[in-house]
Amino acid sequence: MRAIRGLARRTPEPAPSITTARRTLKEDVDRRANRYLISMSIRTACLVLAVLIEGPLRWVFLAGAVVLPYVAVVMANAGREREELPTTLIDPTAITAGPEPDDDDHR
Repeated sequence: MRAIRGLARRTPEPAPSITTARRTLKEDVDRRANRYLISMSIRTACLVLAVLIEGPLRWVFLAGAVVLPYVAVVMANAGREREELPTTLIDPTAITAGPEPDDDDHR
């Protein structure tokens, strides 16, 4: 059989493997909520220990109780990243039309 003129063979693009697929939105939200919960639990422990312990270690726990909410919010909001936009721009004047069709193709 002859190949049909004008059709180019296309090589199929490889399918993404499951290890490179993005997480679902629900999985992403659940993961961020768990990280926030763990951070706030550590903050609560720091606050309790700052009340119970005396000496210089009290100030370390108090600093942890003050700083951890900020860290927890930043970590919780660090979710799905937007895909990068192309950094190069295309010059519209550089775009040319494709080749003109032959009259033989329209029979």
